[in-house]
Amino acid sequence: MIKKITIVAGISSILLATACKTKDLKMSADKKININNKVVVYQVFTRLFGNTNTTNKPWGTIEENGVGKFNDFTDKALHEIKDLGVTHIWYTGVPHHALIRDYTAIGISNDDPDVVKGRAGSPYAVKDYYNVNPDLAVNPANRLEEFEALIARTHKAGLKLIIDIVPNHVARKYEGQNNPKGVRDFGADDDVTVEYKRDNNFYYIPNTRFQVPDTDKPLNGEKNPLIDGKFEENPAKWTGNGSRLAKPDKNDWYETVKINYGIRPDGSKDFPELPAGFDTKSYQEHFDFWKKQTVPNSWKKFRDIALYWTAKGVDGFRFDMAEMVPYEFWSYMNSAIKVKNPNAFLLAEVYNPSEYRNYIRLGKMDYLYDKVELYDKLKEIVQGKSQTDPISTIQNGLADIEHHMLHFLDNHDEQRLASPEFAGSAEKGKPLMVVSATISTSPTMIYFGQEVGEAGNENGGFGTHSRTSIFDYVGVPNHQRWMNGGKFDGGQLSESEKELRDFYKRLLNFTLKSSALMGEYQEIQGINRYATEGYYPEVYSFVRWSETEKLIVIANFSPNNTSHFELKIPSDVIQKWNLKEGNYILTDQLYQKSKIQLQVVNGEGKVQMTIAPSESFIYQL
Repeated sequence: MIKKITIVAGISSILLATACKTKDLKMSADKKININNKVVVYQVFTRLFGNTNTTNKPWGTIEENGVGKFNDFTDKALHEIKDLGVTHIWYTGVPHHALIRDYTAIGISNDDPDVVKGRAGSPYAVKDYYNVNPDLAVNPANRLEEFEALIARTHKAGLKLIIDIVPNHVARKYEGQNNPKGVRDFGADDDVTVEYKRDNNFYYIPNTRFQVPDTDKPLNGEKNPLIDGKFEENPAKWTGNGSRLAKPDKNDWYETVKINYGIRPDGSKDFPELPAGFDTKSYQEHFDFWKKQTVPNSWKKFRDIALYWTAKGVDGFRFDMAEMVPYEFWSYMNSAIKVKNPNAFLLAEVYNPSEYRNYIRLGKMDYLYDKVELYDKLKEIVQGKSQTDPISTIQNGLADIEHHMLHFLDNHDEQRLASPEFAGSAEKGKPLMVVSATISTSPTMIYFGQEVGEAGNENGGFGTHSRTSIFDYVGVPNHQRWMNGGKFDGGQLSESEKELRDFYKRLLNFTLKSSALMGEYQEIQGINRYATEGYYPEVYSFVRWSETEKLIVIANFSPNNTSHFELKIPSDVIQKWNLKEGNYILTDQLYQKSKIQLQVVNGEGKVQMTIAPSESFIYQL
């Protein structure tokens, strides 16, 4: 007898209560995160998105290699991004950062190539937080108005938007030309005669001039009147990564200076600490606590920056290198943001697992990168350096905060998923993407071009291949074929690239509507891995369920081996799913083509499986 279960979309209040058991209960009351549906973030490097120029000359200028603009994000482009299965778009590189281009005609000083990385500059060496990158505007004098128009278009498309804030450091030559009334510039009131003072914005090396590090030739040796191996900074400041040398190393973040948050040079804290028990307090209680405290000046400056952009309609922020800034500051700033916008999306770059819970519970972060655990492990697996079993250990180890650990396989810092240095091809990246997007209730993030197999092969000049350069003016070939001269219809994509984008579209849209992916997780790896003939070490399986939907997810990370086996569903899962003896239809949710049977006998489930190399299935009961 075949039994077919009809699934009703949605999630009941009973499911919601059940689903919360696997989440961080300490956070759910005040974070106001919508746990009814998945979140999907589309990260786009704003300068590169709309560039149609395919020259890609190393160290090329804007005239040679082109540059994208805010206006390239047309209604059509944004519609296609949303239709891919996206809820939030992260516009990377928006705040005005140091770059090598003459904008003196509109009142912007030239930046010294001796302390700028690349020609287009690092987006994480911000020069003016109250305006945006002039490269991104059709009319640089009206760049802020053009970005405000993009905010409006993004919201019109039904998307929320995120931009970067980099509290740990600013450009070596920070100049706030657009500060609101009453806002003093970073360092304007510092006492530069001492290394440290609580309300100084920077750390200093008194009576010592800054010296340019021994780097490769700026601008690849091109002549420029500002290139002389010198940069006037007296006294020298600590460098962004914490170097206290007046002449930092070329591998230091020499283009930036470290912000002082009231951490003394010996590491002790020169500010009030959160009382015991504040890991369970709401953002409102954190906000009320800080209202009564005196805090370092840098805290106020960055809070005001965040609230400035929040008032303009920005829906959230990605905080660069957040773990280099004390979590007490994050409590102060994030609670202020949440008071203004309770639904603000706050994402932090944190790489120290022992600090995750501090930044979530005390720092009031919504999400952290799940980089050093799940991302690194998936990379090891696809490269044949690890078996799949540790995925379960990672997921179970993060169970109390799993909703807060954003999953990704591609971003501006990492090697492209399809590059030879990572998965080797976009096809081999598919099973990683399925597991990453479905194993947790956490948000999923993809990086523009990932969905069409971009491998980052271009050599931009300062940036090197395998990562799409963030320092140079370049075009992104696979993405440009999808862009099709501004039609945004995929007209130039190959058939395999079209199929890949269709895969991403199917997967991401499924995650948005699936109630099971916001419900319970249980691995079934252990019972199959060592007791099932033909179940190879490259295969991984787990189940997800809600009151109204049951899923079996299985992925084959091997690029060569087809696996044939009888997949076992343990008795405790069968009981939790309330399945009686008999046969049930399972339908793959990616393509709706594969239908197999789940046989329940003596309280245990069995499924006859064949899974091809780099293949994945999301079977729905």
